[in-house]
Amino acid sequence: MRNSITRFSPRHIDWLLILPILLLITAGLLSVYSATHNADLYIRFQKQVFWTVLGLLVLILVQFAPSRFFHYVAYPAYAGSVLLLVLVLLFGKTVAGNSGWFGIGGYGIQPAEFAKVATILALARFLADSTTSLHSFKDLAMAIGIVGLPWLLILLQPDFGTGLVYWAIFLMMIFWAGAEMVLLLTLLSPVLVAVLSIIGLWYFLVTALLVSILFYLMKRNLGVALLFLALNFSIGFGVQYTYAHLPEYQRSRVAVFFDPTEAPLGAGWNVIQSKVAIGSGGLTGRGYMQGSQTQLRFVPEQWTDFIFCVPAEEFGFLGALMIITLFTFLLLRGLRLARILEFRFSSLVAIGITAMLLFHIYVNIGMTLGIIPVIGLPLPFMSYGGSFFLTSMIAAGILLHAWMNRDTIA
Repeated sequence: MRNSITRFSPRHIDWLLILPILLLITAGLLSVYSATHNADLYIRFQKQVFWTVLGLLVLILVQFAPSRFFHYVAYPAYAGSVLLLVLVLLFGKTVAGNSGWFGIGGYGIQPAEFAKVATILALARFLADSTTSLHSFKDLAMAIGIVGLPWLLILLQPDFGTGLVYWAIFLMMIFWAGAEMVLLLTLLSPVLVAVLSIIGLWYFLVTALLVSILFYLMKRNLGVALLFLALNFSIGFGVQYTYAHLPEYQRSRVAVFFDPTEAPLGAGWNVIQSKVAIGSGGLTGRGYMQGSQTQLRFVPEQWTDFIFCVPAEEFGFLGALMIITLFTFLLLRGLRLARILEFRFSSLVAIGITAMLLFHIYVNIGMTLGIIPVIGLPLPFMSYGGSFFLTSMIAAGILLHAWMNRDTIA
């Protein structure tokens, strides 16, 4: 009994992790209220309050789970998440062109969000196994398959933005598990070349050449480096050829994806108005609920993916800096956890969760600033919506659970 009481004492709670989370949740609620307090939108704030209360309860339950609970349930949780991704394709409802939702009353549940945590757990358990070696082609293929299966199901919805998160998690976790840089370069460079080939010929040619030189310096094998260069050239020219033969309307969508000014009154409207909102905030902002862009709703659906522009306009550069500081502190705490946890599974889970949050934060804030294409990723703990908010709270609960049990499992 004495050990149980000691384990659950306040000093075993990672207050340096939970404090920025609570502050970000508070900032999110204030921002959602400011963006939706008009009578016809107030229901969204009420729903967010519901998700917040439920999320805090979930966080507490997750934090106080048995010590090796997540290690044991990793594979069953992954199998369940894959099953839900299949079922949502068959029976889910379509929202904004994405058929990845289950409707429950007046609320929507998106299995792809919860599958992120399940995939992190499954991949961490596989990589933590003493028999797993990333030098083995079979084991590497298994690791790719763990991430690739839910990714393919999510692409079928389709949800390209959410799918990207899975590969950001994968790259960080295999790096943490000991993958060589040359392996990471091999996996990442074709994707980079494919994207740059759409932007321009010289972008991908120079990039393909540079990564091939880097590959040669790592492997000291000219023949393999030249083969690697030929592969990247083939991918780049192949993507360019495919893009050139797409119908005009599809090319327009891709062009707007990379440059919102291509359609300032269409798909690019959100980004342009978001930049105006952030710029108009100045140093100290226009005041709470006084932002013209926010209150007049120039940014459509600003309570979701573009929530960052609300505090940036109302509290200015200082308010935006405070939000970014809280996120930075949260990410650094997650990274420190990954470094100090002796249980390999817990360390890998911590780095996977940190990578998931980092990718969401970087992309979301980058979207609102207009420096990253809009791919529809919400901001952790702040954006309106239940599925990703609960996912973030589960992830935070797992980090708190790992800290609490750091001395009991190794």
